[in-house]
Amino acid sequence: MITKDQKDNLFSLVKSLTKSEKRQFKLYVGRLGVNSDSKFLNLFNLLDKAKTYNEAFILKSGIVKKQQLANVKAHLYKQILISLKLNPSHQNVRSQIREQLDFASILYHKGLYKQSLKILDKAKELAIINEEKNSAFEIVELEKLIESQYITRSINTRADELAVQAKELSSLNLIASKLSNLSLQLYSTILKTGYIRNEEEANMVINYFNKSLPKVKIEKLGFREKLWLYKANLWQSFLLQDFLNCYKYASKWVDLFYQNPNMINLNPVFFLKGNNYLLEALFFIGNKSKFLEKFSEFEATVQKSTFPTDENVATLVFLYTNFHSINQHFIDGSFEDGLHLIPKIENDLIPFNDRIDPHHKMVFYYKFASLQFGAGNNKACIKYLDKIISNKTLSMREDLLCFSRVLNLVAHYEAGLDYHLETLLRSTYKFLIKMNDLHEVQKEMIKFIRGLQDIYPHDLKNAFKELHKTLKTFEDHPYERRAFLYLDIISWLESKIENKPVSEIIQIKYLAKKSS
Repeated sequence: MITKDQKDNLFSLVKSLTKSEKRQFKLYVGRLGVNSDSKFLNLFNLLDKAKTYNEAFILKSGIVKKQQLANVKAHLYKQILISLKLNPSHQNVRSQIREQLDFASILYHKGLYKQSLKILDKAKELAIINEEKNSAFEIVELEKLIESQYITRSINTRADELAVQAKELSSLNLIASKLSNLSLQLYSTILKTGYIRNEEEANMVINYFNKSLPKVKIEKLGFREKLWLYKANLWQSFLLQDFLNCYKYASKWVDLFYQNPNMINLNPVFFLKGNNYLLEALFFIGNKSKFLEKFSEFEATVQKSTFPTDENVATLVFLYTNFHSINQHFIDGSFEDGLHLIPKIENDLIPFNDRIDPHHKMVFYYKFASLQFGAGNNKACIKYLDKIISNKTLSMREDLLCFSRVLNLVAHYEAGLDYHLETLLRSTYKFLIKMNDLHEVQKEMIKFIRGLQDIYPHDLKNAFKELHKTLKTFEDHPYERRAFLYLDIISWLESKIENKPVSEIIQIKYLAKKSS
């Protein structure tokens, strides 16, 4: 019996195919008459019609015997991939370069050196223009091998030329590799734990960054090396909650694409991610006019007919467009105006269900919950938080997992659901300790909510004022302020003290900041 993952892999691949891709696959298979009634094609047709994967049903159909199933499935998987590779919609500059390299290798092995070198020269030019330096280096290495066997009068100058080219490409590839390693390590830290939580973590990030950053001269770098450099700086800035520097490096990242527009189509995922972090930085800075300007530019670019439209790109466009459609309402407290987005996004999520990972779904639920909380709909807020808290398989973004529980406490209090508040307090406290995330802001919040049952109604406002005074001291603290990025406790307390909706408090603050 094969594993569930293997089963799901083939079924998911078949279900991901568009009508034109299915048609092309059948034409590709049908080019040989012998395939017309083959086991793998019959299996494809069965899986195409099936709503779920059912191995017992496949075996019962008589298409294939149990002992043959694994091999037939593996063969079908490979044939689908070959068919997709031949589809023009999946071909780009990288595939063209690889194809030319394959052709050149075939010609070389046939002893047709001159023809091979001619193809390699054109492929190398294409690779260098499109910043595909790894491919360019591979091409130069093959050129060196061929030149060592195909003697020409220019062998001396040619050898020098290729040696210099190989050295330059190798040097840039090494820099790109070091920068990409640094960038990836910092990014994985963000995904695992979120922002830094104390001075020890801050020093670790800064020291690792400085130690791992290669010495570079920006004017000597190409597109690819600059991209990794900006990424590494961006991740460090995000970890340290230095949002002005986040904006600076995300802007450099996005501008790099607009300065090299051909790279947008070649690297659409990096273009999309750059815009996502640019908008996120503006969201944290609280500059709504700039946010809307950049969001509008982003939407205009991705809606162009020339922008790539494969499944991966479509998923990212969906995620980032919807994340930031919600975020704009957090900046100025216009929560009510954003509520209509929730049912729309939930409905639009259905076709993307298999393509969006649990981490991104969790982010959606937290945003939905926060939007509902800001609008005063506490029971609806709790409903979305429960989707996060009850999912025991989530392991990414520990910060969001922690703050979901803190917001859950506040929402239960606001909704008047205090009959099991003590149980919630205990479980939240235990979870925060387990996650090493019990900081002063959370401690004060838990202590306050636990003590609410002993406070007389006429003393409640004074209690809110006391907590507000305590928490204000942490608002600009380098490691405690992270709590306020997820849940604006200060504005909530002010809403209780002034007896106004939290949305009104945030709107007043936003207008004051805007006019200052």
